[in-house]
Formats: sequence, structure tokens, C-alpha cells
Amino acid sequence: MAKRRANGEGSIRKRKDGRWEGRYTAGRDHKTGKTVYKNVLGKTQAEVKEKLKQAISENDQLDFGRAGEYTVGQWMDVWFENCAKVKARPSSHQTYRGYIDHHIKPYIGDIPLGKLTTLDLQRLYKKLLSGGRVERIESEKQPKGLSPKTVRNIN
Repeated sequence: MAKRRANGEGSIRKRKDGRWEGRYTAGRDHKTGKTVYKNVLGKTQAEVKEKLKQAISENDQLDFGRAGEYTVGQWMDVWFENCAKVKARPSSHQTYRGYIDHHIKPYIGDIPLGKLTTLDLQRLYKKLLSGGRVERIESEKQPKGLSPKTVRNIN
């Protein structure tokens, strides 16, 4: 007989295509009151169990129910405080904060999170590659665009 998982641990099943799926409750939509479910996929049951555990712990830190009310800029601040500061080294905090303040917020910070499209992100990447460098004295002689590696880091 299969072992039952405790409340809050999600559920794991094998799909018809041979992959394993783990589902968990991400929260409730505060407007409709409906439960929001998320899932993770993997090749093995052990892989899904680990991914599920990590996804549930990350979800506990975020306010998923209010995600529709955030702009991209506000969400980046929430992410920085609750995820990046907890998981990243202190030396990375300054880099992340610079990316958010100088590159993300000026271009797409005012877009509601639910309205953000891949086209908005592609436009951001194009702007960063062509003219995303922050105006500083030490960067006067450098090209105006950011390197592809920096744009990938911002992504």
C-alpha cells in the first residue's frame, strides 16, 4: 500500500508519458477564493520529491495571492527581500540590487505583473544590448550597450 503524504507536502504521481509529477497548493486567489495549484515534473520519483520540497519551501516565502496586484518593480523588491537576500551570498546582493534599480525598473518596472509578456522582455533585452550601460565617468570610452553575458545575468 502506498504511503500517504502529510498535509502540506503535496502529492506525487506517475503520468502516462512516464514522467513523474508533483502537485502542491500554492495558495488561494484572493478575488475568487479558488485554490491555486502548481506542479513540478521530473524523470524519477526521487527527483520530483526533492523539487516538490524545494518548491513548497519557496512558495511559503511568497505572497502568491497578491501577485496580481504587483507591478514588475514591486515584485522585484519582494523577490529581493524574501528570496535573494535569503539564498544568495551578501556579495551578490549589491549586484542584484544594481540590476533591479538600473536596468529592470526603468524599462519594465511599471508594467503590472499579470500583463508582462515575452515581447516586453525581448524589448528590454534589445534596449540593454543597444544602450543599457549606466552613465558613469569610468564607462565613457566603452560601448553604450551591455554585453550579452550581463543581459543573461539580468534575465
